[in-house]
Amino acid sequence: MYHIIESDKTLDQVSTDLEDAVKRHGFGVLFIHDMGEALRRKGIEFTEGCRVFEVCNPQQAAKVLSSDMRLNMALPCRISVFTDNGQTKIGMIKPAGMLASLSDDAELADVAREVEEKLIRMVEEAR
Repeated sequence: MYHIIESDKTLDQVSTDLEDAVKRHGFGVLFIHDMGEALRRKGIEFTEGCRVFEVCNPQQAAKVLSSDMRLNMALPCRISVFTDNGQTKIGMIKPAGMLASLSDDAELADVAREVEEKLIRMVEEAR
């Protein structure tokens, strides 16, 4: 259900490389949540880095929403760049697995698999 890999790069470098990879694959970055910074702003002691990228391919999102509007709650896709005990990692929840628990629609399963393959390529390229 998860796809998580380690990187020898810094959190900042992986973040930059991920943004580039997302664009190369026809997706866009809608927003980046800096969870680590948000926690620290609230006075919580949190030493790890954690950036959550919301990414979307408009054509694929439209297919999903046209089929089942309730699936808007599973969009956009998210890719996280984070540190765990100082080790930089990149990860995501695989869309095909998540969608399988939400819908029996075979066409949507195909869309989810296609999106998943592209997201995995983006993660691997950013590594």
